[in-house]
Amino acid sequence: MPYLFTSESVSEGHPDKVADQISDAILDEFLRQDPNSKVACETLVTTGLVVLAGEIKSAAYVDVQRVARDVIRRIGYTRSEYMFAADSCGILSALHEQSPDINQGVVRQAAEDQGAGDQGMMFGYATSETDNFMPLALDLSHLLLRELAAIRKAGTEMTYLRPDAKSQVTIRYSDDHRPEAIDTIVISTQHDDFHEDEATMLAQISADIKAILIPRVKAQLGTETQALFTDGITYHINPTGKFVIGGPHGDSGLTGRKIIVDTYGGKGAHGGGAFSGKDSSKVDRSAAYAARHIAKNLVAASVADQVLVQVAYAIGVAQPVGLYVTTYGTTKAKNSKGITLHDGEIAEKVEQMFDMRPYAIVERFGLRNPIFAETAAYGHMGRQPGTVTVKMGNGQDQTFETFTWEKLDYVDKIKQAFGL
Repeated sequence: MPYLFTSESVSEGHPDKVADQISDAILDEFLRQDPNSKVACETLVTTGLVVLAGEIKSAAYVDVQRVARDVIRRIGYTRSEYMFAADSCGILSALHEQSPDINQGVVRQAAEDQGAGDQGMMFGYATSETDNFMPLALDLSHLLLRELAAIRKAGTEMTYLRPDAKSQVTIRYSDDHRPEAIDTIVISTQHDDFHEDEATMLAQISADIKAILIPRVKAQLGTETQALFTDGITYHINPTGKFVIGGPHGDSGLTGRKIIVDTYGGKGAHGGGAFSGKDSSKVDRSAAYAARHIAKNLVAASVADQVLVQVAYAIGVAQPVGLYVTTYGTTKAKNSKGITLHDGEIAEKVEQMFDMRPYAIVERFGLRNPIFAETAAYGHMGRQPGTVTVKMGNGQDQTFETFTWEKLDYVDKIKQAFGL
């Protein structure tokens, strides 16, 4: 029997994402000056106020107020009527030095023996239902808001848009777990108070979403996904009506409160650890990226149609305490006798192929580089690898790869290991 599955996303102007972006921008600035910085920066935003807290060990000096204001300005909070604006909000910093008790568990005489920055379990997931191996509902939710932000920043259409927004997409799946159609799209977008009649405002926004946003989103999709946009879609656009008060004035925001938006939209699993504001010694972040890399490359290599990878650590210990793989019964790989491999056998091969010590993960993906600001909105997974050029602490420009954990650089190795 067909079933429904839903995922949501939030815009860069959503208060929780404002907090994430400030935390990651501060992390990048420390790494720009000192790649060995240890950073755990948490941010709270509310009406007219930003509060920074956390622990940092670094040789760098960072003007955290300037960094925070630059982020807020780039997002688009620049008008006093928002009750949260880049040039006028208060910024309080309670950042202090990292605990030596934690530091001694991470730093080792031999760099490769670096211990995990915390205990916990991290998950990576991939599915063959999209070209970027992400769940379709989440992928579309992100795309809707990225395009809505592009329209807002261009300033030529839908000129009433404000930075805060949320989206939600419900997909109808067939019995064999293939997307059949989009059942429901929910979009709530903050806007100017541009008409005295609330019903008129809502009608204008609804019409523009359907006539401007949706066609722009569809134009970026493949033919199969475009076909899922049928006339039977139920739209809920600003379903509460007026949405003028938003952003940190409408709701407080905290770093790390959108961990499902950041990962797989409720598909697969999540270990509970947040990403933004944490340097790569925190395996909450680095091991989650490594697990995604494994899952994505396994699916791309046709080992299975879906893969979930779990890795777990003890604080201060380099080697993982466990590595688990499940393919949800979609395994295609077989042994030399033509018998389908069990998930445990797949996990054994993965463990042999991928070094999951924290130091090895950091080296594999270049995670001491200042590459994290881009990750803090519209998802950490499923993004297109690229490059960013940064002026480093020595004054020299340096170019770094971004979203390195999304590279399909192990596909050939996996095919060889699994005889595919």
